[in-house]
Amino acid sequence: MSTPTRRRRAPKDELLPLSVVLEELNISRPTWYRWRDRGYGPEARRTPSGRICVRRSVLDAFKDELEAA
Repeated sequence: MSTPTRRRRAPKDELLPLSVVLEELNISRPTWYRWRDRGYGPEARRTPSGRICVRRSVLDAFKDELEAA
C-alpha cells in the first residue's frame, strides 16, 4: 500500500512593499524616486489600494545585476 504524496506548491512570487525594498537595497525613499525618474531600478507596480510593491523575483534579479556590475 502506498501512501499518497502531497504536491508542494512552488513558493508564490510575493509582492514586497516599498519599505522592504528600500531596506534590502539600503537606499532612501528620495533615492528610489530619483532612480524611478531616470528609468533605473526594479520594476514596481501599484496595487489597487495605491501601495507601491515590487515582486520578489524582480528585486532579486535587480540585486544580481548590481552585484555583476
